[in-house]
Amino acid sequence: MSILGATKFFSNPNYKHGSADKVGVLLVNLGTPEAPTADALRPYLKEFLSDPRVVEIPRLIWWPILNLIILNVRPKKSAEKYLSVWTEQGSPLMVNSLGQLAGLKRKLKGRNEKIVVELAMRYGKPSINSAILKMMEQDVDKLLILPLYPQYSGSTTATVFDKVFESISKLRNPPSIRLRKSFHDHPDYIVAVANDIEKFWLKNGKPEHLLFSFHGVPVRSLQDGDPYHCQCHKTARMVSEKLALKESQWTISFQSRFGKAEWLKPYTTSTIVNLAEEKNIRKLHVICPGFISDCLETLEEINMEAREDFLNAGGSSFKYIPCLNFSENSINLLHMLVKDEIEGWDRRGLKDEEKEKELSFQRKKALLLGAKT
Repeated sequence: MSILGATKFFSNPNYKHGSADKVGVLLVNLGTPEAPTADALRPYLKEFLSDPRVVEIPRLIWWPILNLIILNVRPKKSAEKYLSVWTEQGSPLMVNSLGQLAGLKRKLKGRNEKIVVELAMRYGKPSINSAILKMMEQDVDKLLILPLYPQYSGSTTATVFDKVFESISKLRNPPSIRLRKSFHDHPDYIVAVANDIEKFWLKNGKPEHLLFSFHGVPVRSLQDGDPYHCQCHKTARMVSEKLALKESQWTISFQSRFGKAEWLKPYTTSTIVNLAEEKNIRKLHVICPGFISDCLETLEEINMEAREDFLNAGGSSFKYIPCLNFSENSINLLHMLVKDEIEGWDRRGLKDEEKEKELSFQRKKALLLGAKT
């Protein structure tokens, strides 16, 4: 207890002093309501829209708008949209995130038993705080935070970092921290997205045009120095180059506007209509490489709403290319991102297998030399 008053920090009385330190990897995604109902949406939306990095409006102005208007209207409308994509296993985002967690654990199994992997959501459950506490109970001393957002934005990645710092500030013995800021141009990410597109084309045929649709953010964020816009363009350019596409064969756009402020352009809805009406595109494929997991924004907004917009505008064939989800490409990407970050931090890292092979070779060599003498 502090002499200035009661100060409570999380204690871990089961901590084994002198024990070998473990490395933790925390995968973090946006979050999801627990059910496609207005009652479940209300607390989720309140937490999400109360984040000052998500809505940069002065609190005195935003609080009454959020609590008196939005939270009385939007939960029901959002619940209907979530219901249209909900699966028997639950929210698509949660199902895909759990698949990524299981796949990464499987990939790491047997290579280094000292790596602990957990999943958290920035909004909703499992919370970042609960996941970190769970890791602390397993004696994690070094912690890698891996937000599952390929491109960095203050309203996504940065708010994960905020919550992580808030959580570790409550720990008596906080771990060393590493933060992965983005992987928008990581070679394995570009290859994974391009490979998934090519596999989709082998099965469904190649379209006349490919649209890269990214989640939008207010133009103000770009003007204030947020690199998200630039990183989205770089991702789309690198993937299109990997696919050997001409500039006329692909387009980039931004979806999911909220409020009356100007957001990044071109908007996905108007772009899709323009491609059909002005460019006379009849066969269109859309991919959302700003998401690593399919969710409401991809399955409902793109695969349902955007599909309808394109067909109503005169298009004849619209296909949505799924996110990486928990495909083999996705698991390999996550494994490489983890490997990149913790090598050299944990001396054993993910090189144990290679080191063991080298030691085995040296032992055999020594035995052979001994036999010769």
